[in-house]
Amino acid sequence: MTQLYDRIRESARFIRSRAAARPSVGIVLGSGLGALAGKIARRTAIPYDRIPHFPVSTLRGLHAGNLIIGELSGRTVIAMEGRVHYYEGYSMEEVTFPVRVMKALGAKSLILTSAAGSMNPDLPKGSIVAITDHINLMGDNPLIGPNDERLGPRFPDMSEPYHRRYIGLLEKTALDLKIPLRRGILAAVAGPNLETAAEYRFLRAIGADLVGMSMVPEDIAAVHAGMKVLGISIVTDEGLPDCLEPADIREIVSIARRQSAVLSRLVIGVLGRI
Repeated sequence: MTQLYDRIRESARFIRSRAAARPSVGIVLGSGLGALAGKIARRTAIPYDRIPHFPVSTLRGLHAGNLIIGELSGRTVIAMEGRVHYYEGYSMEEVTFPVRVMKALGAKSLILTSAAGSMNPDLPKGSIVAITDHINLMGDNPLIGPNDERLGPRFPDMSEPYHRRYIGLLEKTALDLKIPLRRGILAAVAGPNLETAAEYRFLRAIGADLVGMSMVPEDIAAVHAGMKVLGISIVTDEGLPDCLEPADIREIVSIARRQSAVLSRLVIGVLGRI
């Protein structure tokens, strides 16, 4: 764990040598959701592969792979233009490493975004959903192993994985901007295959509205670090078991990109209220 702490500090020192600004909010932009990155002013962009110890996405064309520090809605932010996933072969420690670096750089709040599938017929394709809770079914956890108290407590409380006040601010922002926004519970699975009809039925039965392959490990690491988290997902496909159709990855990415501009308006609006 000392090695992890030292790697985090080394990455943070490198980033500070390229951008002196001290961010207060971290943002993770999921697949197809990179439009917000272009709205960050006075920006410094650092490719992931230049940052010591930083994981690099293997999903070409879906993730730009840049860490961006700059100004957005009057706040200094640090944004990930794409993330890495557990299914790419990275460990949970590697998947959550960027979040820990954001914390080391000064971020106290974290906005997580993702594309997700919906098992809830009230959340059709294109819906924007505030994540209120999650179910971790990935079969792993970024906190397994020896705990370093400098990063967080051994047994972090998860009664509020997504900050309730931030959810309220997001809903007020959506109302003011006349953007439809729903609430939902996210189930996280390892992937990379999408789910069978029986799996969708199971996920719905245990209380999940959405299913995805990201966000949850990052949330756990952030809560462990004492950060306040806001999670937002865009529904890109529907997993309704009684009328299940083959998934089209091109359509999934297209829906995410179409809604990316709306998501950007929401994030910019809520940033001014956090």
